[in-house]
Amino acid sequence: MAILVTKESKIMVQGITGGAGKFHTERMIAYGTNIVGGVTPGKGGQQVADRPVFDTVQECVDQTGADVSVIFLPARFVKEAAIEAIRAGIKFLVVIPEHIPIHDMLHVRREAVTHGTTVIGGNTAGVISPGQANLGIMPDIAFTPGRVGTVSRSGSITYYVADTLTRTGYGETTCVGLGGDPVLGSTFDEILLIFENDPETKAVVMCGEIGGVYEERACKVIPDMKTPVLAMIGGIFAPPGKRMGHAGAIVEGKMGTAKEKLEMLADHGAHPCKVFLDIPETLKKLGV
Repeated sequence: MAILVTKESKIMVQGITGGAGKFHTERMIAYGTNIVGGVTPGKGGQQVADRPVFDTVQECVDQTGADVSVIFLPARFVKEAAIEAIRAGIKFLVVIPEHIPIHDMLHVRREAVTHGTTVIGGNTAGVISPGQANLGIMPDIAFTPGRVGTVSRSGSITYYVADTLTRTGYGETTCVGLGGDPVLGSTFDEILLIFENDPETKAVVMCGEIGGVYEERACKVIPDMKTPVLAMIGGIFAPPGKRMGHAGAIVEGKMGTAKEKLEMLADHGAHPCKVFLDIPETLKKLGV
């Protein structure tokens, strides 16, 4: 089993006629992802990769039964597109673009909570359930079906962790990219709880980074989880005072450092891993 997206999911692409939308639609279809249509206002009636294009999300939902959407649009259009999808009944939404205005994402987050929609992103590589569906821009070569879930803020760390799990025979149930923008649609604690309810996910690897407080939020759910949580924090060897990577990677004094995050997560029951090869060694010790 997988979480959030499976081979049965009916997926639409908002921005399907754009360069990125068209390119990644073709990639997702080639992987076996069930893309049922796309949306670009003013271009209804066209086709992309033999999938119908609609003017509105509601039309796509009504005619294809779409229940998942992935957004490939410039950041300034994301708020309107996301809210349109949420209000049309989409229950899982992946926001690929980066640098979405903070207030726009706050509006999206409020709409999602109100309507019971799970939003991933912005600035995410997407979500992949290996062997079932690849939603976003993840390179499928790193992934294979298995029994360990992953959730990370960084796309590249997601690929490295999955490759490590694949090469050591564990494989993955679903790999979730939370995204690197300052305000996200979902947080670590929310995704961990979804994994907790998946009987085929035997452990979860959680990969955070320096800066922000998203990792600390996970501390409120990890102690009550039966599924083991392994924790990595990118930037543990980063030089002090240097800004690193994502918009959220801002350290203020001792707050937000990799050391502080790992210690707090360990204190709440997570199993800390400092390098990638610690992951399979820890899983083996846990009997996963």
